[in-house]
Amino acid sequence: MVVAGIFVLIAGVGLLWFTSLKIPDFNSFEERKVVNSTKIYDRTGEILLYDIHQDVKKTDIPFEKMSANIKNATVAIEDSEFYNHSGIRIKSILRATLANLFGGNGTQGGSTITQQLVKNALLTKKKTIARKIKEWVLAIKIDKSMPKEKILEYYLNENPYGGTIYGIEEASKTYFNKEAFDLTLPEAAYLASIPQSPTLLSPFGKNKDKLEARKNLVLSR
Repeated sequence: MVVAGIFVLIAGVGLLWFTSLKIPDFNSFEERKVVNSTKIYDRTGEILLYDIHQDVKKTDIPFEKMSANIKNATVAIEDSEFYNHSGIRIKSILRATLANLFGGNGTQGGSTITQQLVKNALLTKKKTIARKIKEWVLAIKIDKSMPKEKILEYYLNENPYGGTIYGIEEASKTYFNKEAFDLTLPEAAYLASIPQSPTLLSPFGKNKDKLEARKNLVLSR
């Protein structure tokens, strides 16, 4: 009886805590002002003279202007069940939770592309239980309210690709001097590798062997 009473008490407190959580306005996801780089060209409109916006390089593009290679490579390495789950993967959450509890290093992931999008676009980087629950709730809401293609489009436009580079279009132009639509499979595999650790896996850094290894993992998947 005592154990049952304690369980009911904990469950009640947990429910009150959960209902008191302030979930960010879901509508702000599509209504928010997306920061894009301000580019200054010469009079011909072809030579870039200056690019400024708080040191952030970012240009949003629609899904149709993204190479199928980068879409496939990103899904393969980040979330192979992307087209089948409902925003979160329960098994992955449980596995990551257990690994973090018993491993003690808190490094396990388990986040879907939708969850990563929520983290990048709607929530703070602060790691708390409350923030994680908000992430799960918002991921489910997003998955129910928009097609997978739109979620992937937002994700690829928000992703960090090293330094001040955000979004697949800027990454494509920076690293390969081409638009995202023209990325080849090997190029896409390289770019899909970077977001896991943009600084460590930067093509301009000292860990080209690690980048090469992850690129090969992307291709194998």
